[in-house]
Amino acid sequence: MSLRPSPVDFAFRTEWAPLVATLVRETGSLELAEDSVSDAFVEASVRWRTDGPPRRPGAWLLTTARRKAIDKMRRHKRFNDRIPHLAEQIERSADQAPEALGDDQLALIAGCAHPALNAEAQVALTLRYVCGLSTEQIAHSFLVPTETMKKRLSRAKKKISSAGVPFLVPERDRLADRLASICGVIYAVFNEGYASSVGAELIRGSLCDEAIWLSELLCELAPDDAEVHALAGLILLTDSRRWARTDADGLPVLLEDQDRSSWDRDKIARGLAHMRRSAELPGIGPYRLMGSIAGLHARASSVDSTPWARIAALYGALITLHDTPVLRLNQAAALAWSEGPETGLALMDQLVDDLDQYPYLHSSRAALLAKLDRSTEAQAAYDRAIALSANEAEIKWMTNRLAQL
Repeated sequence: MSLRPSPVDFAFRTEWAPLVATLVRETGSLELAEDSVSDAFVEASVRWRTDGPPRRPGAWLLTTARRKAIDKMRRHKRFNDRIPHLAEQIERSADQAPEALGDDQLALIAGCAHPALNAEAQVALTLRYVCGLSTEQIAHSFLVPTETMKKRLSRAKKKISSAGVPFLVPERDRLADRLASICGVIYAVFNEGYASSVGAELIRGSLCDEAIWLSELLCELAPDDAEVHALAGLILLTDSRRWARTDADGLPVLLEDQDRSSWDRDKIARGLAHMRRSAELPGIGPYRLMGSIAGLHARASSVDSTPWARIAALYGALITLHDTPVLRLNQAAALAWSEGPETGLALMDQLVDDLDQYPYLHSSRAALLAKLDRSTEAQAAYDRAIALSANEAEIKWMTNRLAQL
């Protein structure tokens, strides 16, 4: 039996980010905006329980948050110049809800993904202020104690304040560069959910869901950017395989063994729609190429009918944009399917020096060595992959494969 969320819980999920974004613009302070919006929800949890939810919850919360902000400002003289504007907003638009989508939210996302912050801080701030996750939830996502994450968020907020990070929509001539940074943060959130680097679970669905929500939100905020739509398409098409990627024990299931009837057709349709929209817009970037690869997988009825040579060619195009050993490993895996395991293994062997600390190189080599009946070498490769992996589900799966050898 599924339980419907309470009005406050539902409002938090739908209104948190727009409220914080609006208050950041009006007060100029992320910390003040967060505290004021949080206080508004605390008051809502009490008032709505006895009075019932208001006709327009978002408008009620915005007015309440503005009043909370004014109360806090009066205790801090440096905010005095903002009080008349906030008071005017309360007086003039008492029934006005925050914009569900728009420049305020794009400004909030841009601030959280500002290049003055390190990658971990960008992801954590985005999860907190754009997705509305609690500090406890973010700590769980990073697999660190709550107190540790609280300190990290506090340091990031101080960095924002000391560096004067603006919560503004970037100028048009700089928007593309900032969108690339924002897309990178969203993709990092998705990757950590889709293939958890540490912990007991292979997939952390809550992070995947947040990344999907963020990517489609960004499409509405920047509807004419090809890479933004391609990112949403890539994430949806990749995540469509989520339920087929693990077995009943939570262990990985290889692509060739997955039940394709369990792939999420709705996500595939949405992902392909975003890819079509991306193709209508100028510019071809990495997300467009990766999304095209994910689309070829989604359309294939089996692993044997997958156009592996086209996938290898798309990886080649990606390598011309940004040559990395991991991309070359992915291309080698595709060529192993299209040209045979000997070809794939020869290419992977060339990457050993660059990727010796990367467990997926060794597990990929082990799988090809096993296909070639080179069991002793396959065992050594699995041993190396197991020693490097920090994900318990993957370790258990590789241990089972090693035992089968």
